[in-house]
Amino acid sequence: MPSYPPSSRVRVRRHPERGQYDEATLHAILDQAFLCHVGFQTDGQPYVIPTLYVRIDHAVYLHGARGARLSRVLRQKQPVAIAVTLLDGLVLARSAFHHSVNYRSVVILGQAEEIVAPEEKTSVFQALLTRLTPGRFETVRPPRADELAQTAVFRIPLTEASAKIRQGPPIDDPDDLTWPVWAGIWPIETRLGTPEASPDGDPSVPWPDYPVNWATRE
Repeated sequence: MPSYPPSSRVRVRRHPERGQYDEATLHAILDQAFLCHVGFQTDGQPYVIPTLYVRIDHAVYLHGARGARLSRVLRQKQPVAIAVTLLDGLVLARSAFHHSVNYRSVVILGQAEEIVAPEEKTSVFQALLTRLTPGRFETVRPPRADELAQTAVFRIPLTEASAKIRQGPPIDDPDDLTWPVWAGIWPIETRLGTPEASPDGDPSVPWPDYPVNWATRE
């Protein structure tokens, strides 16, 4: 299956057996999550900024206000690190030391390319909104020219990326297996809650039939 050959910078070293580099695994994690954290350094100060993203083909796309610090850094093609994490469960062991979490994560390193064509920026917005709420972009007012001008959009290719996955039960020491405490996995699920209408909304406009499970969109 296609893969992203890992560089020395993104190859998983701690628990290397958890490293995954195939395209299908990385894309699946990126497509289930919707929030990433972008790390960068500017003026001698490191920053980590949470932001929404969307994957399109072999790249992730970020957006933000044109004058925002992150937008300025991305526009200057400074190196950035992007992290995406899905928590799947708390791993409860018989010892405090061996407690852990089950997770799926992706780390991306690279430089950004700014997207300036209005039609391409609109396509990115459509892809992002479709990821969050499928079908909604076709029902809302499309972005105006001035809104597109106020917003910066950036593409970061998935040329240097890796996934790391931890699954399964706790790994207890043999001497702890008889310790009289429950051990196992406490699953974590992300679901959408009950919609709350805007106070200035029209009560006659029905709530769309959106999927309620964030992971499966069912």
